[in-house]
Amino acid sequence: MSDRSQLIETGTPFQFDAERDAEFERLVKRYPTRESMILPALWLTQEQEGWISAEAIGYIADRIGTFASKVFEVATFYTMYNLHPVGEYHICVCRTLSCYLLGKQQIVDYLYQELGIKPGDVSKDGKFSLEEVECLGHCGTAPVVQVNGEFHEDMDVEKMKALLATLK
Repeated sequence: MSDRSQLIETGTPFQFDAERDAEFERLVKRYPTRESMILPALWLTQEQEGWISAEAIGYIADRIGTFASKVFEVATFYTMYNLHPVGEYHICVCRTLSCYLLGKQQIVDYLYQELGIKPGDVSKDGKFSLEEVECLGHCGTAPVVQVNGEFHEDMDVEKMKALLATLK
């Protein structure tokens, strides 16, 4: 599942719910061109669904008035967008140099041992997903783990055990 070049088709039409539709309309007035709305529209989609499907990419393109390939290009460029379903707790481990040198691999190995998932996987019960991501911007407090967007710094296996215990 770690191949970011593939989108999953659900076969179900996508559209924003009323809350996100209103937010889209509010935000679109702030941008000089409608194409500038690609990033916010992707965020709204992910906020609503937890991930971004092929149908959502098409919907965003239609709403903005651009090509689906343009929206896909943006969605695949940034690792912050989930292009596959993720677990209730989406765990991202920074894989760049500072985190690597300070023990990120031990954390990933522990998560594999404890949850039975490798980066790119979702646990059988759908509760956890694991992803290795590019720099999370906290190199001075490496290694860094992000769970559902919340940062956890200076991590090690013991701290990961304690964090995981709060999620189970």
